[in-house]
Amino acid sequence: MRIERRKPLTARVGIIGVGHYAYWPQFDGLLDVMHQKLGQFEDKVKSNGVEVFTFGLLDNAEKSYSVLPEMKARDLDLLFVDMVTYATSSTFGIIARDLNVPIVLVALQPLQAMPYEEARTYIQLCNDDFCSVPEFTGVAIRMGRPVADVILGVREGDAAADAEIARWCQIAKALHDLRRARIGLMGHVLESMLDMHVDPTAVTATFGCHIALCEPDEILKHYLAEDLTAVEAMKTRILDFFDTPDPVSDPITTKLTERDLEVAAKAAVALEKFIADRKLDGLAYYYEALPDTPMRELVTNLIVGNSLLTSAGFPMCGEYDLKNCLAMMIMDRLDIGGSFAEFHPIDFGRGTVLVGHDGPHHLNIASRKPVLRSLKTYHGKPGEGAGVEFNIKEGPITMLSIGVKSDGRMKFVIAEGESMAGPIPPTGNTNTHGRFLPDVRTFLLRWVAEGPTHHFALGVGHHADSLVKLAKVLDIEAVVVTP
Repeated sequence: MRIERRKPLTARVGIIGVGHYAYWPQFDGLLDVMHQKLGQFEDKVKSNGVEVFTFGLLDNAEKSYSVLPEMKARDLDLLFVDMVTYATSSTFGIIARDLNVPIVLVALQPLQAMPYEEARTYIQLCNDDFCSVPEFTGVAIRMGRPVADVILGVREGDAAADAEIARWCQIAKALHDLRRARIGLMGHVLESMLDMHVDPTAVTATFGCHIALCEPDEILKHYLAEDLTAVEAMKTRILDFFDTPDPVSDPITTKLTERDLEVAAKAAVALEKFIADRKLDGLAYYYEALPDTPMRELVTNLIVGNSLLTSAGFPMCGEYDLKNCLAMMIMDRLDIGGSFAEFHPIDFGRGTVLVGHDGPHHLNIASRKPVLRSLKTYHGKPGEGAGVEFNIKEGPITMLSIGVKSDGRMKFVIAEGESMAGPIPPTGNTNTHGRFLPDVRTFLLRWVAEGPTHHFALGVGHHADSLVKLAKVLDIEAVVVTP
């Protein structure tokens, strides 16, 4: 089963082609070939589910200056420069200087190699896509605005080049939402967790998103209103999606009770109404409230609704971990999941470490139908109620933790590993066996040495390269701790 996204992924991607005006009168038909190449590239980009704005073939500085205001007005997330043939850097300089978006140079020549025996200057110019790349990258550095990346290859039938184009379109989708998101922040840090604290202004400075400060009472008013029709529909949705097995070994777990199902459904409905009211794209929260109050019942029973929302592309992050909410959003926008996770006990026999948490999870990366158990207590926190338990899909995984350095700047700590088959404790929490190179002991020591927060976002597949590229665009230090 898969939970559909609340909002489709998108990005605003610009494309320009570049060439040299002096060639067109010298070589009949060459300009037409350049336009055909640009059209081919435009089709490639459109196939990656982004909104494309093509600003034509720029072949002198005057055209670049004249089109720049329109490029700025389109509020782009990414610009591809299709290096269809040699172009002078005056065509590119003002764009590199003034356009405040990641720029990727794309040099995809039509032929695998020149037909040397019958080669002509015309054919060389048709395949001169790389020729001015060094000139462009050098000028970008002189402008203080280095290009984000360069993609080299063949225009058709080059899977590696196509994958890089797709990667950058996916990164653009992450940038699109990071710059525009409204992330709710509600409550306070779980007391004594110093690694959770972060300045909302620093978050806006780093990622661009707005942090909306919220009150628990904004959810409580919906919880107390008790929309019975919506609650019954939510109960049906929950039971369709989750298994509710009998308890196994942990005495604090029981089979899901009717009351815990009712409370979880009421909380999920209230949560969805609240985020609609506040027009939020994510929420980081922690709140305890006084014992034996409706507020305590509500705020300690958001886990089921959290997981449904997280899986629909709305990252929900407990323990007030705003940084990890953003890590989860990044992974979701890269379309690789993004569960709320931390390290649990090590299995020295298997050479793995349990990776999971008792909070919100991205159910679309589960290996099988997730489980709900009633918990008599949430360990280390107040309250009781339904807990979510499931295994991550077996295979490659990627982890992203966002830490804060002593100078106040943020840092990506990244690792790739494998989710392995193996038993997990039936404690109403999510867990998976993570295996990391070179071995679990060395990996964990390297991980903690880089200053992560104790939470991280967990996704499927190996995507460290994409996260490093994203960090470069955001001017954030990134460290990959696995080989």
